[in-house]
Amino acid sequence: MNDTKIKTPYYITTPIYYPSAKLHIGHAYCTTIADAVARFKRLAGYDVFFLTGSDEHGQKIQRTAESQNLTPIEYVDKIVASFQELWKRLEISNDDFIRTSEPRHHAVVQEIFRRIRDKGDIYKGEYTGLYCTPCESYWTELQLDENGCCPDCHRPVEKVSEEAYFFKMSKYADAVLKHIEDNPEFLEPKSRRNEMINFIKQGLEDLCVSRTSFNWGVPVPDDEKHVVYVWFDALTNYLTPIGFLDDAEKFKKFWPADLHLVGKEIVRFHTIIWGCILMALGIELPKKVYGHGWLVIEGDKMSKSKGNVVDPMLLIDEFSADAIRYFLLREINLGQDGNFNRDALITRINADLANDLGNLLHRTLNMIGKFQGGILFAATDGTELDKSLKAEAVETAKEYRRLMENMQISDAVKLVWKFIGRTNKYIDETLPWKLAKDETQKQALSNVLYNLAESLRIISILISPFMPTTARRIHEQLKINQPFEEIQLDDAEIFGKLEINHKVGKPEQLFPRIEVK
Repeated sequence: MNDTKIKTPYYITTPIYYPSAKLHIGHAYCTTIADAVARFKRLAGYDVFFLTGSDEHGQKIQRTAESQNLTPIEYVDKIVASFQELWKRLEISNDDFIRTSEPRHHAVVQEIFRRIRDKGDIYKGEYTGLYCTPCESYWTELQLDENGCCPDCHRPVEKVSEEAYFFKMSKYADAVLKHIEDNPEFLEPKSRRNEMINFIKQGLEDLCVSRTSFNWGVPVPDDEKHVVYVWFDALTNYLTPIGFLDDAEKFKKFWPADLHLVGKEIVRFHTIIWGCILMALGIELPKKVYGHGWLVIEGDKMSKSKGNVVDPMLLIDEFSADAIRYFLLREINLGQDGNFNRDALITRINADLANDLGNLLHRTLNMIGKFQGGILFAATDGTELDKSLKAEAVETAKEYRRLMENMQISDAVKLVWKFIGRTNKYIDETLPWKLAKDETQKQALSNVLYNLAESLRIISILISPFMPTTARRIHEQLKINQPFEEIQLDDAEIFGKLEINHKVGKPEQLFPRIEVK
């Protein structure tokens, strides 16, 4: 791709995570998906801005901190550090990490509150109703579950009565409903879209956007006994890092966001509440909100009380970050709930990573070293088998681009592994060890070994959004001259980029087999 070409901006966000005292594999799931999309977009030539962060305010945080004799900031500092360490170990390539406790974010929240209030869409009143502190959500009697509890987390709600500011969300209900109905691509998958349409049609009340019963939050401008409701605060984080207040050019470049990737339980906040806030500000809505499913353990949602929380740090220690990333991205169809199972993870590592990919690389480099001194000789068009492999490599890269552009990540991973399987079969079909014993078959041997190395070059590009460390290791073992960071997806759609007389490296094991006792 021509480097002088102006790159298309692409802004992708994950939700900013609520500090939880214990990390679990579900935290890694959403961010790994977002990272794969961000890496793919960079690979495809986009100018990507990838945001994640932490949502640190609210009554629940203040109560938990007090119970541990800590200030809220002391409590969240430790937990946020663990999130940042997890993202580092998972090789999450975010461009910014926003903390809602940062002064830069406070300034944005207060300015947005002030603008909407000055417009007449925020007014003071009295809130008397039901509040779920764990979810930081307001509910009406009709919305509670059959046990009179929060419909999201199914824990008891509290009756709250206090002076509060209200946002005229009802004023924008029809406009948000029309936007969702008129723009099917705005909210995916379709099931989430239908849920939100039905939710709005039941009627939207004005939203309570301040609290006075605690003080851990962003102070309401000009009325500091109030703090801004945590969701009004948290949602505006998407505007802070892209220059809403301090860099008009950057803001114009990246907003509206191309993709908000969120869990299905918070789609309502990111489409209805966020949509109404943006309309009140006169700002475009994001291009797409995608509500992914939950990661469950043996068919049951993870819960500390059930004792089925899986620690991602321990998994990375045991199996490697790339193995975890591969499993999450391959096993779960985006939008659906996905099952995490340790036995299934080990099976995938042994079958797909150690056997299919690892053996392909090891056998190829071993044969090039043994039969040709590690050097790739000139290749010709070759046999029908040779031509078929080359055509499938290019077609795989092109179909991979289409699948990734359409957020069909699991299908894209499976497609690459189908080509890995085809390449392994090509070895069995061409029998290079037999060709090496026949002096008249030197050209045929050169063709086969070149085609294998070139197929691995393409595979390393295609897996780089999913398994960045493994992709780099293949690149390094092939001793490709082009810097890994400069490789683009266009390079995968051309077969024959490895130079003649190029010398490859020696094979090193990618993934050791896991022996199950």
